[in-house]
Amino acid sequence: MTVAILQPAARRRNLLTIVSDEGLRLFFPLAAVHAALWPLLWVVAWRFSLPMTDTTLPGQWPAQEMIIGSFGAALIGFLTSALPEWTDSPRMKGRPLFLLAAVWAVGRLAGFVGAEPFIVVAAVADQAWLLFLLVYTLSTSWRRRTTAFAGFVLFLAALAVSAGALRLAMLRDDVDAGETAIRIGAFAFLGLLALALTRITVPITNRVLDPTEATSPYRPHPGRVNLAPGLVGLLLVGEFAGLSEPVRGYLMIAAGAAFLDRVAEGFIGREAIQAEILVLTSSCGFAGAGLLLGGLSLIGLPLSFVGAVHLMMMGGLGIGVLAVLSIAGLLHTDRPLRFARQTKAAIGIMVAAVMLRLAPEFAPGLDLPGGPHGAAAVLWALSFVLWLGVYVPCLWRANPSPEGN
Repeated sequence: MTVAILQPAARRRNLLTIVSDEGLRLFFPLAAVHAALWPLLWVVAWRFSLPMTDTTLPGQWPAQEMIIGSFGAALIGFLTSALPEWTDSPRMKGRPLFLLAAVWAVGRLAGFVGAEPFIVVAAVADQAWLLFLLVYTLSTSWRRRTTAFAGFVLFLAALAVSAGALRLAMLRDDVDAGETAIRIGAFAFLGLLALALTRITVPITNRVLDPTEATSPYRPHPGRVNLAPGLVGLLLVGEFAGLSEPVRGYLMIAAGAAFLDRVAEGFIGREAIQAEILVLTSSCGFAGAGLLLGGLSLIGLPLSFVGAVHLMMMGGLGIGVLAVLSIAGLLHTDRPLRFARQTKAAIGIMVAAVMLRLAPEFAPGLDLPGGPHGAAAVLWALSFVLWLGVYVPCLWRANPSPEGN
C-alpha cells in the first residue's frame, strides 16, 4: 500500500526532473501553449477587447503578448539550451528554470485579461527575465572570452528597452510611443531570429545534404552570413534616432533584401524542398517580404504597413519560431532530423493562417468565415496544438523513441 502511494509522487518528481533538465524542455511547450491560447482568446472570446482594459489601447496588448510572451518563452528556452551547447559549458537546470518560468508567467497573467492595475508588476517581471537573459549571455561570453554573442546581447538589450517602453506608453496612454516600442520589439526579435538562423541553417543544411556528417558541402558566402542581422541592427539605430519615415523605409527595404538573399542561398538542389530546409527559408522569405512591403509603404506607396508588420511577425517570426522549436526539439532529444507528418501539417497550417490574416489588410472587402481574423486565429492555434501533440511526448520523456514520418 505504501509503495502504491509513493509511486505517483516518484513519477511526478521524475517528470519534473526531465522537464527542468534543459531550458527548451520547459519553455518550448510554454511558448506553444501561450501562442495557441492567447490569440484565440483575443479574437474569438474577447472579440478584440480585453475584460480589464479601460484606458490602454487594446490593440497594443496582443503585440506585447506575442513578442514578449509567446516568442519570449521560445527565446528563453533557445538561449538557455543553445549557449551551453555552443560554448561546451554546463547548462541551466532544475529550480532556476522553474523560477525563470514563474517570473515570465507573471507578465502573462496580466496580459491574458489586459489587467491595467498590474501593468507595473508585469513590466518589472518582464524586465527581470529579459535582463537575466542579457546577463546570462554576457557572462557566458566573458567566461569563454568570446565576442561571438555580441549581436545577441545588443538585440536583447533593444528588446528589453522596447518591452519597458511599451509598458510606460500604456501607463501614459501614449499611442505613438507605444507603436514605436512595438516596432522596436519586432525588429529586435527579427535580429535575434536572423542570428539564430545563421547558426542553425549551416549545420542543418549540411546534415540534410550529407546525413553521415562526414562532409560539409554547404558553405554560404562568409561576407553575407551576418548581413541580415547587421542591417536589422542599422534599422534599429534608425528607430532609436527617430529618423524620418522615408529613411526608415529604405533601411527596411535593405534589411528585407538581406533576408531574401538568405532565401536565395537556400536553393541547394532538390533538397531545398525538404521540410526541414523549406521551413527555414520560408521564415526568411516572409520576414524579407514583410520588411520590403513595410519599407515601400513608408516611402509613399499605397501599401498596408499593418499588413507588413503581420507578415514579419506572424510569417517571419512565427514560422521561424516554429522551425526552431521543431528542429531543436529533435536534435536536443537525440532524434533523427526528420519531421513527422503532424509537424509538416503544423507548418502548412501556419502558412495558411498567415495568408488569412493578411487577406483583410490587402483586400478589405473580402468576406471571410468567422470574421476578418477568426479563421486565422483558429488555424494559428491549431498549428501549435499539433506541434504540442508531437513534441511534448518527445521533450518530456527520458529516452525518446525515434520519430516516424
